[in-house]
Amino acid sequence: MLAKTLILLAVGTAQVFATVFITTPTAVTTFAGGQTATIVWEENGEEPSLADFGPARISIYVGNPQQQTELQVISEDTDVSEETSIEFIVDATIGPNSDEYFIRFDSLEARNPAEPRFPAQAFSAKFNLNSMTGEFTPEIISQIAGQPSSTRSGGPSTRPGPTTNGPRPTSSRPTSTTPSNTNTPGQSTRSPAPSNTNAAGSGAVANAVGWVGVLLGGLVGAVAV
Repeated sequence: MLAKTLILLAVGTAQVFATVFITTPTAVTTFAGGQTATIVWEENGEEPSLADFGPARISIYVGNPQQQTELQVISEDTDVSEETSIEFIVDATIGPNSDEYFIRFDSLEARNPAEPRFPAQAFSAKFNLNSMTGEFTPEIISQIAGQPSSTRSGGPSTRPGPTTNGPRPTSSRPTSTTPSNTNTPGQSTRSPAPSNTNAAGSGAVANAVGWVGVLLGGLVGAVAV
């Protein structure tokens, strides 16, 4: 009974915070470095709709509610209203074997309804990558541990990239550095998550709200197992 209650609570809360419902990966997903992986999403009935969310930047991230680091750009511009999945090759050099990775979608056009200065975002649950050959920097390890790390300016990179302190105001085609985001029928998650930018204050609040989806997504996956 408790497990069912937790699942219903997680799903219900995630629906409140999400628009792009990421059905893969989930908390029980494992992708392999150097291999093809697939991200799948669908409409969840919340605003903005997929049509409004439109083109999005899709990346792999690690981090915490306040600071996130973009590790691999999967797509610079994918219209989530026209596609429902995307395949990519996992870059094995972005980090070690770990279950701290998550996917973040950053809309290039839609804004966060709660924080219009920032882009709409969506996050997957944290998932596992194995057969990896890279390492996390000390800054990334601190972020994963929930500790603040120094921030660096500059755009995201396909290698461990700039750390961020929440979303920053962006142009209609923002660049990102930070689970949405980061992120639910069955084992999947619906979740907007933190942003990949270098601003504090209300931006950090928006990140924290989005992170709830990531944590709840992990809870749903764990309970389902």
